[in-house]
Amino acid sequence: MSLLRRFWVTFPLGAAAAAFSMPSISQSEPDASVPIVQPVPTDAVAVDGFQSYLQLVAAKARGQGVSQQAVDSVLSGLTYNPRVVALDHAQPGSAPGTPPPFQSYYERHIGSARINGGRSALAENLEAIRQIESQYGVPAKIIVAIWGKETFYGRIKGDFDLARSLATLAYEGRRRDLFEGELIALMKMIDRGVPRGRMLGSWAGAFGNPQFLPSVFLRVARDGDGDGDADIWNDRADTFASIANYFRDAGWRPGEPWGVRASVPTGFDRGQLTTRLESPACPRVHARHSVWKTVAEWRSVGIVPLAGIGDATMATLFEPDGPGNGAFLLTGNYRVILHYNCSNYYALSVGLLADEIAR
Repeated sequence: MSLLRRFWVTFPLGAAAAAFSMPSISQSEPDASVPIVQPVPTDAVAVDGFQSYLQLVAAKARGQGVSQQAVDSVLSGLTYNPRVVALDHAQPGSAPGTPPPFQSYYERHIGSARINGGRSALAENLEAIRQIESQYGVPAKIIVAIWGKETFYGRIKGDFDLARSLATLAYEGRRRDLFEGELIALMKMIDRGVPRGRMLGSWAGAFGNPQFLPSVFLRVARDGDGDGDADIWNDRADTFASIANYFRDAGWRPGEPWGVRASVPTGFDRGQLTTRLESPACPRVHARHSVWKTVAEWRSVGIVPLAGIGDATMATLFEPDGPGNGAFLLTGNYRVILHYNCSNYYALSVGLLADEIAR
């Protein structure tokens, strides 16, 4: 994060493998063909080597101030999990290609059930979430949309043992620095008072209603109801406060929309709109956006926003399905959503879901 969400890039709009956003148990980017990968048999793994590696991690954790009790709680009895490695290897690669239509992705990943579920969730938690909206400056509809996109409002949070998954992925070695750091962060969560039995989540190490990684939990998790426990697995107030705190920490601008649909005139010349900026994170995602102009400047060249947005607001033009097939003016708050998961389809679907929830 940013954080860490998915570990793959399916198309130029997907999350960049070298600059992870939030890991999630949700489906991968649109219409990815998943190669068949046979699970790694346990006898192919040097079990003694795995246990020796855990001893090394324990020493590193103690060097970072982690208590022996936390080390033992997380590492004792762990075994290598070949299923986790197989799932990791089965993720689609990052070969460039033409993305499928955004609308088909939106209908498949959002749909009426998620929209109606979000409206119900907002109504059921309106008082608590309005208080958090006021405190953090992040709209209630965005908080609920993230919850809905990540875990379908808490229905699908994952049941993998986080310690076993993270230890396996770290030992496997392709992204050892990342997963080893998250494994040690999990131990720090024990020292902060999180019960070991609560530590269940996705195979990739994300957990709870917002699907945070351990390092992100340590940084942004908040106790939303004042009971002294930031329980993002079971407590809705804690979940809402933690998501809102993440967005505020990432730079959300209160009062500014994430973006709006826009009308582009027929024959509009896009030749002068190519951005010369190169993002250090997820460059192919940002490369699909135009130069930045004020909304007033967009209006002056014929680009008309189809919803309320201030003329002084800076925005970039994005046409996910190419010229003539729908357009958006996206603000800096859209880029904040990209911090959560650096995928244009993810961020667009979150923004549109949020708007539908509030409709």
